[in-house]
Amino acid sequence: MNQSPPKAGVAVQLEPDLACLLAPNPSPMTYWGTNTYLLGHDSIAVIDPGPLNDAHMTALIGAIGGRRVSHILVTHSHLDHSPLARPLSDATGAPIFAFGNSDAGRSDVMTQLAQTGLMGGGEGVDTTFRPDETLRDGDDIRGDGWAVCAHHTPGHFGNHMCFTHRDVGFSGDLVMGWATSLVSPPDGDLTDFMSSCATLADTGITRAYAGHGAPIPDAQSRIADLISHRKSRETQILAALAHGPATPATLTAQIYTDTAPALINMAQRNVLAHLVDLSQRAIVAPMGPLSAVAKYALTKC
Repeated sequence: MNQSPPKAGVAVQLEPDLACLLAPNPSPMTYWGTNTYLLGHDSIAVIDPGPLNDAHMTALIGAIGGRRVSHILVTHSHLDHSPLARPLSDATGAPIFAFGNSDAGRSDVMTQLAQTGLMGGGEGVDTTFRPDETLRDGDDIRGDGWAVCAHHTPGHFGNHMCFTHRDVGFSGDLVMGWATSLVSPPDGDLTDFMSSCATLADTGITRAYAGHGAPIPDAQSRIADLISHRKSRETQILAALAHGPATPATLTAQIYTDTAPALINMAQRNVLAHLVDLSQRAIVAPMGPLSAVAKYALTKC
């Protein structure tokens, strides 16, 4: 992507009654940093307050500018999205809305993996996150002059939600323009991810504002590309397994040949997510218990 990042801490007006404030937390996982959105005019909702960062908190209070904050909406509880929610709530009196705590929405197979001791990788989990109000799939949230619908969209994370406002989607880390989403078991579930992409597409949004990176002007095309990308990765994994059983690490080395060393561990998590999904569909099977280090083989017809 050849676009230049906005300046962290400076509110950028995206649409009438919608602004974005970039947090100063760039990294290989967060790209430019976390996008915090301010929706509304006189009374606003803050979407994804961001990491626990004093500079971002100061900039956010400045961008709010004395307006009433009626809602704090959190797409998911990774450390780059949710920790500032509680300090912002304390400062403004606004309640925090989300699907649930950090273990909410986790699928049965991912719960089983977590019980084996497999820990999540990636941005890190905000284990202390507690919303004031839990949201269900399809809930409407209304403020002064604005309204959004909440959609439970697990896959990147079990408690992930996207929010739609008219034909706009706030897509969190499910759909981003700069990169494909990390799906890292046991927090990420590829089966859920594919279903959630279809769910978001079915809302009919035309453009999306993601948790990281630039606005996505053609949301439907981007979602279709992400689904196609995952199917292509699946084809690569199955082709590699046709030569014999292999571990996620071996498959990653064979498939991700042009990936930066800093991202190899994340790539291996993505491969594991595919293998778990394929195992659930009985296309492959682990040679022993389902795990991150097992060898996987194609099932016999």
